[in-house]
This record gives sequence, C-alpha cells and structure tokens, in this order.
Amino acid sequence: MAAKNILLLTGDYAEDYETMVPFQMLEMVGHTVHAVCPDKKSGDTIQTAVHDFLGDQTYVELKGHRFQLNFDFNEVAPENYDAIVIAGGRAPEYLRLNERVLEIVQHFHKNDKVIAAVCHGIQILTAAEVVKGKKLTAYPAVAPEVKLAGGEYVNVPVTDVVVDGNLITSPAWPGHAKWIAAFLKAIGTEIKL
Repeated sequence: MAAKNILLLTGDYAEDYETMVPFQMLEMVGHTVHAVCPDKKSGDTIQTAVHDFLGDQTYVELKGHRFQLNFDFNEVAPENYDAIVIAGGRAPEYLRLNERVLEIVQHFHKNDKVIAAVCHGIQILTAAEVVKGKKLTAYPAVAPEVKLAGGEYVNVPVTDVVVDGNLITSPAWPGHAKWIAAFLKAIGTEIKL
C-alpha cells in the first residue's frame, strides 16, 4: 500500500470526534494527514466541541479538546493531496464563507479525488457546488441544503455511510467505522487481519 497525502479541513468548534478520530485513524495506518484551518498555522490550536443528545429536541454543544493543527492553511497546495476529509460540527457554517476553502474543495471535485465529509461538513460541499447529481447523506438538518444544491439526500441511520463514486459521507460521528472504512477503500488502503 502506498501512503497517501490527505488534507483534513477543520476549525474552531468543529466536532471533537469528527476531527480527532479521522486524524488519528488515518495516521495510524501510515498516511500523511495535514490538519488545517483558515487563518491558522502549524502549531496553532482549534477549540473543538462535543455534540451529544441528552433528551432535548436537538444536540447540545459541550466544550471539547484543543486540537493542534500540523500544517499552515496558507501553504496548502491541493494538487499535492490525494484526498480531503472535512470535519463537521459548527465550523463548516463559517468555513464555507471562505473562498479559498471552496476553491480547494472544487479542486478535489474537478480532479476526481476522494472527498469525505461528515455531519455538517456537507455544508462546505453544498457551498462549493460539488454535490449536484450526487447521492449523499449529512446530519438531517443539512438535508434541505443538499437538495437545494442539486444533490440527492439519502436518509440513513447515524451509524451508516453513503458512497457515490469518490464522495463518501456520513450523518455524524457514530458512523465513523463505516465512513473511515469506505474512505480507506476509496484511497486504496487495505487492512488485513
């Protein structure tokens, strides 16, 4: 298996598990992962949030860990990466306003590279206009955006994944096992037991 270069896009108040778990899992199997956030450099940290359900009509947001970025956003050259992973949480609602973020995502789409997004991370995909004609899932509150952007929203259990070509999506962090497995398969990583 050849190691891949993977870009992980995250930001302040991204979901804790949706940042830390993919980062650690992908490094664990030998890939190079550059975790970045606009306006931040290698060594800077982001504040993550833990999103959980405690019986209210929507999730609650609890303070998560501080996550240290390992690459400068301004140094990102998307042509140097094989795939991109986009964390969910609250960060995507403001990251999608950054034109450079959208350009980077569009590069992956135009060049048929693997794109993995989870939960609210799909908001970046809809803003980048890369979901038209694609089947994908997201946190259910993002479903209207998927439909307005021309994507086909697929309602699956929170533990599931939807794969459409090079686009791999999951509703939220409980789907990590299937989401990361599908991502690894798409980038040619095989784990043998």
